[in-house]
Parts: sequence; structure tokens; C-alpha cells
Amino acid sequence: MNLRRDVFQAIADPTRRAILLLVASHSMTAGAIAANFDTARPTVSKHLQILTECELLQQEQNGREIYYHLNARKMKEVADFIEPFRKMWDDRFNKLESVMKKYK
Repeated sequence: MNLRRDVFQAIADPTRRAILLLVASHSMTAGAIAANFDTARPTVSKHLQILTECELLQQEQNGREIYYHLNARKMKEVADFIEPFRKMWDDRFNKLESVMKKYK
């Protein structure tokens, strides 16, 4: 059975979120990314594969090296999906704050 990877399952993993933060500022090779973690290189490679399949990372071949960089367009899709929920929670916390101020 071939299941399509879900972007939200991909970003649910703390290691994959850390990888996204690492490559957010500049492209990095798999080795450079792996050097930031206390796990085996094949484990980091699997995380990179999942992030690439979800299109959160893009690969760019430069000679013998493959560089990974953030796919800003895909990240914007995720942010756009989450935005209404952020607004909803901001409103709820603001209402809670006003209620709490009444009881102070």
C-alpha cells in the first residue's frame, strides 16, 4: 500500500521541525544537517526524505552534493491553513483576559 505523506504528520515530529529551522536561513547538505543531531545519518536521511516527499524541502544538485532548502510556497500553504485557528485562539484568550480582569 502506497500512502501519501501528510504535511502535518511531517511537521508533527520535533526532529523534522528542527531540520526545517536549520535550512530556513540557508541551504545545507544532508551531512551538514546530520551534524546537528545526535542520531545516525540514515535516520536524518529518512527525515529528509519525508520532508522532501511532503514538498516542505526541495533538493538542488550542485556538483556531487545535494543541498536541501526550504520550500517557502509549501510553508505558506501550511501557515495559511493554520491562520484562522490562530485568530480563533487569540480571540478566546482575549475574552478570557477580559473576564479575568473583571475578577481582579
